Amino acid sequence: RAKRRGIRLIRLMLFSMKQFICLAVLYSISIGCAATSIYQSGVPRTLRLKGGARNSFIAGNWKLNPTTLDEAKALASAVVKSASSITKDMDICVCCPHPFLAPVAEIVKGTKVSLGAEDLFTEDKGAFTGGVSVGMLKSVGVKYVLVGHSERRQGNIATESDAVINKKTRKVLDAGLSPILCVGETKEEYQLNLNKAICALQLSKGLAGVTKEEMARVTIAYEPVWAIGTGLTATPEIAQEVHAYIRSWLAQMYDKATADTVRIQYGGSVTPDTVDSLMACPDIDGALVGGASLLADKFERIIHYK
Repeated sequence: RAKRRGIRLIRLMLFSMKQFICLAVLYSISIGCAATSIYQSGVPRTLRLKGGARNSFIAGNWKLNPTTLDEAKALASAVVKSASSITKDMDICVCCPHPFLAPVAEIVKGTKVSLGAEDLFTEDKGAFTGGVSVGMLKSVGVKYVLVGHSERRQGNIATESDAVINKKTRKVLDAGLSPILCVGETKEEYQLNLNKAICALQLSKGLAGVTKEEMARVTIAYEPVWAIGTGLTATPEIAQEVHAYIRSWLAQMYDKATADTVRIQYGGSVTPDTVDSLMACPDIDGALVGGASLLADKFERIIHYK
């Protein structure tokens, strides 16, 4: 019995040591990048509104909604109508469930609204029941594809590894489409002050093999997991700090010119009440909107942010 207790104690010590080493590595990544940061913030919002380096980009993620095709078509039509009166330079996208992609594509065709998909499979064809390839998405008019959303990284839908997320990113780019790569920390990681380190780790793995030329088609979405669907929103100060860090990381991994052109969205309970203050931040170029994108009036207010 004493021997078994001793073995359990040793295992616990080894597990704790591994955790400590992992956290230390993540912390060093965060500190190292911050220490050599090229700048603290990117192109001001005023330049973006004048057609500068980065046009703003707001995408609605419908997730497993709505229930029927008629509802999806009505929502898409409402978004198109709302977007028609926008005069500033910006991009708008609706990411809808796969069964609705083709009919929604017909509604948004030739308008200010682009079509996005919520996910894709890692293979092009074969015996993969339920899989949807990037070629299928492209054939119905998809322009943007969500990759690495937290609900697929560690949610009830799937537990996708960084390797799978990277493969999906590559599939999207190779098809000539544009990935929206989602990164962000859990509540526990945030409380341990590891938010920047987690983002750096997810970015380094998710963007492995992506060239600076290809980065022109990549959008990064920072979505703190603790703020998704919870009603909690990172303050503009918290969000801006992480966005500026991500841009500094991009400048290190690629160059400053590349970092200045990549759009970084904020995602996490974005509402009409929070969008203005978030979009006023110099490194927040848009929003990945969840629940509010399902309500036409709320999404209209968001895309018409001040």
